[in-house]
Amino acid sequence: MRLRHPDGSVVHLAYCTNVHPAETLEGVIAQLGTYAEPVRRRLGVARLGIGLWLAEEAARTLDTDRRALAALRAELDRRGLEVVTLNGFPYRGFGAEVVKYRVYEPDWADPQRLGYTLALARVLTALLPDDAAEGTISTLPLAWRTVHDGPRAARAHAALAELGGRLDDLAEASGRPVRVALEPEPGCAVETTADAIGPLSALGHDRVGICVDTCHLATSFEEPRGALAALGAAGVPVVKAQLSAALHAEHPGRPEVRAALAAFDEPRFLHQTRTRTAAGLLGTDDLGPALAGDTLPDGAPWRAHFHIPLHAAPAAPLASTLPVLEEALSVLVGGERPLTRHLEVETYTWQALPPALRPKSADQLADGIAAELSLARDLLTDHGLKELR
Repeated sequence: MRLRHPDGSVVHLAYCTNVHPAETLEGVIAQLGTYAEPVRRRLGVARLGIGLWLAEEAARTLDTDRRALAALRAELDRRGLEVVTLNGFPYRGFGAEVVKYRVYEPDWADPQRLGYTLALARVLTALLPDDAAEGTISTLPLAWRTVHDGPRAARAHAALAELGGRLDDLAEASGRPVRVALEPEPGCAVETTADAIGPLSALGHDRVGICVDTCHLATSFEEPRGALAALGAAGVPVVKAQLSAALHAEHPGRPEVRAALAAFDEPRFLHQTRTRTAAGLLGTDDLGPALAGDTLPDGAPWRAHFHIPLHAAPAAPLASTLPVLEEALSVLVGGERPLTRHLEVETYTWQALPPALRPKSADQLADGIAAELSLARDLLTDHGLKELR
């Protein structure tokens, strides 16, 4: 969807297709008819943005086969869909039965990550609508923290520097600028927006900035206004924002709260869990370890990295961090000009929800995605944006 900001610029709202992952181009094309076009029809819009996730195999096919790329663009147009942003975080295997730590491989110290990201950038220049000002790609925040030692950190930073230069070359050759955004995530070398300031300021390239994911922001107990103000003061561009909500437990020491949280402890994804104490932020790499022992103090609220559908907070005694998203939006789009014009709803955990909350069919999943986008649209219009039809 497109909305007009009061400053006259166009803000794009999309949903991320990693919620129904496919590894091949054929699978990606099938998603468009099964999910994306039905979501568009439910919303009653002529054009719907999708934040496309392309696994390495699909990206490589599109990057090397111009006919395949033209066919995908034609299919998007035929179904009333458009792509201005890609999710370049998962490399492959995001639909596997167990993802966990694998989602951080390869990291930015591995040449495969640079090659994959540049392939995505080349593909995106061909998929962009003719009137789009730029394309964006979100990517992992350097690496998982435990493997990001000195030599690997140096290689990662060198790769980002090369990325910036290659994006400059691509913009000059294609006339279609693309920017890449590191997405801070709990447990990674760049966990918070504050962690991103150092490496991105040192890089000093305006084609490489930050993706603010509001689930990750909330999980790490970052205050949106302060976090975004600090990025602005440091000159770090907000290239993209992912609109998402985390799982919140106000009283994690109570047995009934522990039982409710246990229903969200599932085997596919990591659900990094955090609490804020007088000594600072403490956490575990997953929800299970937080529930299993006394590693994490339970005298203050817990938040877990579990993307909760925006319109469907869990039942008491749990909640979602939707208020953090709402506050973040007031800064991202509520000022004289938007800090970013690419917004993406990213709830990829529909099939990881407790069984009673999972969609039972493609139609039910499309219903849920449409409801999330409708809520996001309402939040944006509350800030004075007007939907373009």
